Amino acid sequence: MSSTSDLKAYMAENPGAVIEDVARERNVTPRAVIEAMPEAMVRIGPGSQFTAAMQDIAQWGEVTMIVHTDDAIFEFTGAIPAGEVGRGYFNLMQPKGLHGHLRHERCAAVAFVERPFMGKSSAFIAFINVDGGIMFKVFVGRDETRALRGDQLKRFQLLAGSLASAKAA
Repeated sequence: MSSTSDLKAYMAENPGAVIEDVARERNVTPRAVIEAMPEAMVRIGPGSQFTAAMQDIAQWGEVTMIVHTDDAIFEFTGAIPAGEVGRGYFNLMQPKGLHGHLRHERCAAVAFVERPFMGKSSAFIAFINVDGGIMFKVFVGRDETRALRGDQLKRFQLLAGSLASAKAA
C-alpha cells in the first residue's frame, strides 16, 4: 500500500502517468491517484452533478470518451448524445452510435483534470464511482493541429467552475 505522501510526490513528478496503471501498481483506487495529483490540476465535484455534467457535455460536439478496464480500453470519438434519467439509469438517447444506460446513482464524484499527457496539454472529466473507480472519462476534443479545442476547453473550465471546487490539499 502506498502512503498518501509517497503517492502525492509520485504524481507531482509524473502528472501524466496513466491513472489506472498507477492505481494498480500502488494498490490504491483511481480516485486516490486523481486526488494525489498537483492541486492546480484537479477540481472535484459531487456525484450528484452527474446529470448536469452529461447534459452540458452533450452540447460540446466531438469529444473522446474512454472506458478503461483491466481487460480493455474502449475509445469513442464523436458527440455524446443527450440523455435523461429513467428506470434507474441515465439513458443516452440515440438509436445508433454511442448509446446505452449509465448507472448515474453510483457516481460519487465528478473530477475535472487538466494536465500534461504524452507531451501535450490534456483536459478530461472523470466520473468516479462509489468504489473509487473511474466509470468513464470524457476528454476535451482536439483540432486539426492536435491542440485542445478552445471552445470546448472554455466549456470544460466553466463547467468545472460551476460544479466543482479546488481539490482539498
